[in-house]
Amino acid sequence: MLMSNSDRPARLHYMANGFRVLATGDHVVCAISGERIALEDLRYWSVARQEPYATPQFAMQAMAPQ
Repeated sequence: MLMSNSDRPARLHYMANGFRVLATGDHVVCAISGERIALEDLRYWSVARQEPYATPQFAMQAMAPQ
């Protein structure tokens, strides 16, 4: 039986110039907003924190000093 990756979050390892898929899925969840991000639309993440962001504004918000 074939298993579909739709509606399943992927687990990724974020690197400086890309990411590696550790567990297959079709999306990740933004660490700030909780918004689903399709893997093909994922552009912003933190290597140090290993978390994805939906927009550059959310990425900047995550990196801002508390």
